[in-house]
Amino acid sequence: MKHEFDMEKKLYTLSILVRDIPGVLSQVARLFSRKGYNIESIVTGGTDRPGVTRLTIVILGDELMVSQITAQCRKLIPVLAVKILDEAASIQREFSLIKVQAADRNARDEVIQMANIFRANIIDVSRDTLTVAIFGDKIKTSALTELLEDFGILEIAKTGTLAIERGRNTIYDDNKLKEEYNYGKNVL
Repeated sequence: MKHEFDMEKKLYTLSILVRDIPGVLSQVARLFSRKGYNIESIVTGGTDRPGVTRLTIVILGDELMVSQITAQCRKLIPVLAVKILDEAASIQREFSLIKVQAADRNARDEVIQMANIFRANIIDVSRDTLTVAIFGDKIKTSALTELLEDFGILEIAKTGTLAIERGRNTIYDDNKLKEEYNYGKNVL
């Protein structure tokens, strides 16, 4: 017997458009916190529309939990749109800066060769370190990080997941009744 909601926990990516106002990120994050949901990754940035910011949030949960948090997000006044991005129908990338030890010429050459194989860039060089920048999906960035561990990773700085739908689909598609729905928010 198949239940309406799948209770298997997995990573879900939510794309949320919000009005660019002070405290909006805190308001959205508090909603997740109040519900007891842990945010695995959060990325925020501008969009093609002035005054609108996109939040990309990755959470670990089941289908029911994600459905509930999505509905709760839609109720927040600064939220304009919320969409759960299907992994197969979206492009998901992250950016990593990895500072690695490279004590001698052979180590530097090996790190440079690995970076080239992964289409990463060496963005800083010192006498005994190299800093590698890599942009790609989580599997690609994790694979390079794992290989560089043999040299001694000194530090890693990563973005969270940045995502957008493939093809002509956009976050705006699901908001057919947006004007009618937002009218009630704006009157309050």
